[in-house]
Amino acid sequence: MRKAMAEAEVGDDGFGDDPTVRRLEERVAETLGKEAAVFVPSGTMGNQVAIRVLTSPGDEVVVEAESHTVLYELAGPAVISGVQLRPVPGEGGVLAPDAVEAAFRPADAHAPPTSLLVVENTHTVAGGRIVPLERFRALVGVARRRGARVHLDGARLWNAEAATGVPAREWAALADTAMVSMSKGLGAPVGSLLAGSRETIAAARRVRKMLGGGMRQAGVLAAAALVGLERNRPRLGEDHARARRLAAGLADVAGCRADPGAVETNIVLARTATGAAPGVVQGLAARGVLAVPMGPETVRFVTHVDVGDVDVERAIAEARDTARR
Repeated sequence: MRKAMAEAEVGDDGFGDDPTVRRLEERVAETLGKEAAVFVPSGTMGNQVAIRVLTSPGDEVVVEAESHTVLYELAGPAVISGVQLRPVPGEGGVLAPDAVEAAFRPADAHAPPTSLLVVENTHTVAGGRIVPLERFRALVGVARRRGARVHLDGARLWNAEAATGVPAREWAALADTAMVSMSKGLGAPVGSLLAGSRETIAAARRVRKMLGGGMRQAGVLAAAALVGLERNRPRLGEDHARARRLAAGLADVAGCRADPGAVETNIVLARTATGAAPGVVQGLAARGVLAVPMGPETVRFVTHVDVGDVDVERAIAEARDTARR
């Protein structure tokens, strides 16, 4: 990636003439079966741009209650698009069609119109849980019957593809827009892409500029993303296998509850004693093992391109030693 970045052919993406960015956008659009795509600095920006172009101020957006858009995007839909979210609890992050149907507002002068459904796949907080294609199809069916659009937050859609064998384009084809990340499992340092129709992406470029995402010689970043797409996408299954091994090892650590059978992709959620998670994370960090606390009793581990078999075994050993202290 560093070599590709150093050798990247660049232009000014603000004017649409960076050849490496254009190549990345065309490749991702083709991969997802969409007419066009736009390169953005982050998945959060990709989601917020999509919400802005698919809604009008005063609308309501249906979304899973613990999705990234609800928890980690700083009320962006309200601030940027003037819309409110209608959080709907899912089962393990996966929405039920009946629950989504019930969340749609009636056509009433006292209620905001529900104009958009956002689905996160895979679901981060649920531990990389996959929204199966048929379930996603059913959810989209509800939205279409109610006259709403659909945005797919596919920051980790590449992992869903690798785990199921279902091409990412089959999920993306059902949605008006799909966002995919290059900086998660694919290992690029920066960037996501939002894909959709030519008209939608043309509008998205204007919103990207408004939000400060119009970059200049962005081909330096796009070059790394292309390497991730071409070389790292085919090996994502290795990350999933290592995540299962990590979960199996953590399951044998005293005071830790981890279920290898619950690992669908590359995220492992390990349960600790109530209130212990921050201390566990600090203890592991002191030993060179980085994880994230997801509440007072949950620690999240993620396997990726820079984590090998030796690293997994070391993480298990350090967790076991930390638990003894």
